[in-house]
Amino acid sequence: MTQVLRETRETKVRVELLKDASVSEVSTTIPFLDHMLVTLGRYAGLGLRVSASGDLRHHISEDVAIAFGAAIAAHVPPTAARYGDRTIPMDDALVHCAIDTGGRPYYQGPLPSATYDHWMRSFADNARTTLHIRALRGRDRHHIVEAAFKALGLALRDAMCETGSAVFSTKGSVALEVRT
Repeated sequence: MTQVLRETRETKVRVELLKDASVSEVSTTIPFLDHMLVTLGRYAGLGLRVSASGDLRHHISEDVAIAFGAAIAAHVPPTAARYGDRTIPMDDALVHCAIDTGGRPYYQGPLPSATYDHWMRSFADNARTTLHIRALRGRDRHHIVEAAFKALGLALRDAMCETGSAVFSTKGSVALEVRT
């Protein structure tokens, strides 16, 4: 289990990634975000417990992305496949997602929703992933955003898959120590 707690004056967020992928308990006070997180967990093959509360929808959404990203960063095994790439059709929407969990944060979108484009950027920064999402087609923002979360989930599932003892980097394992 990986657990991240984030508390500020504005929000209180708890994210747990569980080994049991059948667990999906999400309550953020934002119904659409709850739906997207349940979807993301299911497609990534992760059990989730997420709770969040706060003052503004924007703060809650952003802080959930930060905490979820930090949980993913801690959860990715050192011998993970590292890369994932999926394209998802959903009605009128067609969305492509490519991810590298190798520790270099970068996000390229956009999604047609400022809220969920910002969610993806905050997630990528805190998961320390390179994340590219392309909305190839679509008119319905709901469908495009949902297809993006599904594509991210499947790409994460592929990227987090353990490969044995090999580290997928010409650098080998990277160690970074911060002292204060």
